[in-house]
Amino acid sequence: MVSRKDANKARLKRHKRVRAKISGTAERPRLAVYRSNANISAQIIDDVKGVTLVSASTFGNGFTENGGNKAAAREIGKQIAEKAIAEGITEVVFDRGGYLYHGRVSELAEGAREGGLKF
Repeated sequence: MVSRKDANKARLKRHKRVRAKISGTAERPRLAVYRSNANISAQIIDDVKGVTLVSASTFGNGFTENGGNKAAAREIGKQIAEKAIAEGITEVVFDRGGYLYHGRVSELAEGAREGGLKF
């Protein structure tokens, strides 16, 4: 019998490989993305201090629409960019979290770029 590979385990392996190469600093923090079937979230993290500077997600925080589609991802990208600029952050390093840069992940990135973040 053929067993199915654990997709999340493979994603975490890819994520670890990417995280070995990129890191967020105070000057250019890391914009990390997490995606589930029903929601999407993003955080801007300073890895040197180990703190989350800004976060936005479709679960909670008054988000009422469907959180598992491209429109929601773009909206979260715009929200995180707005919050980041209010905190004085203009440049970030994009961390796709082991996901393909496609669909909701790319929409979140485009929304963040529309909001004024540079990466």
